[in-house]
Amino acid sequence: MRALLPFHLHLAELLVLLGAGVAYVRVASTRRQRLLGVSGFIALLGVTMWPLGDLAASVSLTAATVQRLVIILLAVPLLLLGMSPSTLSRLSRPRPLDALVQVLTRPGVAITVVTVFGTATLASPVVDWGATSDLARDVVLMMVIVVGIVLWLPALAVMPGTKRLSPTARAGYTFVSALVVTSLSFVWIFARHSLYPGLHHQQALLGMTPLFDQQLAGFVSKLGCYLPMWAVAFTIFSRADDQGIPMEESPLHWADVERELLRVDRRRAKTLHSRD
Repeated sequence: MRALLPFHLHLAELLVLLGAGVAYVRVASTRRQRLLGVSGFIALLGVTMWPLGDLAASVSLTAATVQRLVIILLAVPLLLLGMSPSTLSRLSRPRPLDALVQVLTRPGVAITVVTVFGTATLASPVVDWGATSDLARDVVLMMVIVVGIVLWLPALAVMPGTKRLSPTARAGYTFVSALVVTSLSFVWIFARHSLYPGLHHQQALLGMTPLFDQQLAGFVSKLGCYLPMWAVAFTIFSRADDQGIPMEESPLHWADVERELLRVDRRRAKTLHSRD
């Protein structure tokens, strides 16, 4: 008879997510934005609370992979798309964040960051550390959310004051980035022993050995990433073509103009300060 996973409320995390969700809905200006935001927070709640969140934290690499895929490929893009340009403009207005976003929207930089930090969140020491406490678990989940944000910045082209890729480049970036998100999957599939000693009780709770759980995670990672991201890449390309949008054009919004004026003022103030 299989053991049962003890119920764990994760009250602090639940209150933080609910509070963030309420704040998100209050600043949303349209029904579509509210729907996207609520959907994103529901996805986050579903994969971070009991039971999937607990399985992912200390039991199963397959559960951890599903959790990360839902966060990176579903929750994060929904939340980004649900934010109005004015909200994104306010959030990225501080000079350090503005400079950071300009760098992270470059496809090469974004893919490098996603590869390094995405791989790190699934490295054996990090996964084992995340299984030691709720705080460690939450830190790892925050890293996953950051990886998701960086991944989608170039593809969604929602950040004000950044150079937007053409639909062709966005589709190509999305297609290629699917390959780096699953960087450890082949290691999991072909490893001859379990690489995650911090994960345990797979046999008692899920009826599978640690090695099978690890191999299954590799296949889930591949299929769960390639199919949706390649579908998004095809959709970006086909919609631009169907709507007759020139592939080299990038729409300009007032938020972009406002951000560029702010940068001009900052450069002018810096020049005047250096002269003094």
